[in-house]
Amino acid sequence: MLDPTTVFDRSGPLEDPLTDEVLQVVEAQLGHKLPTAYVDLARRHNGGSFARDAHPAPSPTSWAEEHIGVDILAAIGHTAPFSLCGELGSAFWVAEWGYPDIGIYIADCPSAGHDMIALDYRSPGSPTVVHVDQERDYQITALAPDFETFVTGLVYESTYEFDK
Repeated sequence: MLDPTTVFDRSGPLEDPLTDEVLQVVEAQLGHKLPTAYVDLARRHNGGSFARDAHPAPSPTSWAEEHIGVDILAAIGHTAPFSLCGELGSAFWVAEWGYPDIGIYIADCPSAGHDMIALDYRSPGSPTVVHVDQERDYQITALAPDFETFVTGLVYESTYEFDK
């Protein structure tokens, strides 16, 4: 089980802890069942700024040669602007920015919308976690086989030599 004290920085959650009722509404609106690890984390700390701000990438991105930057995990809810069903939630990125409709956009990157992290539901089974790079014609790059692996794979960006 993911520990919110190591996943998030010291800032507060974006929404109240997740309830069964809110989960049911959000999953119905999104049309997908959310990963258990994401739900468990939201029950204890519902969205917020990541403590570790980068993830290795298997190929160059518009952010860097060997990693992506990550910023905020969306809350599971609909009241905060950056909640899955909020004003700047998953549907916003598809409708307003033209991101491909592959699943659920769950995390923002420091590029202010020019790349995003999504749960990719295009294949059967549990969703994979992918990076979608708007600056590279919405290039999709697999980052992790599941949500928990993605979160545990986060590192401090300072571990990389940033050459931008």
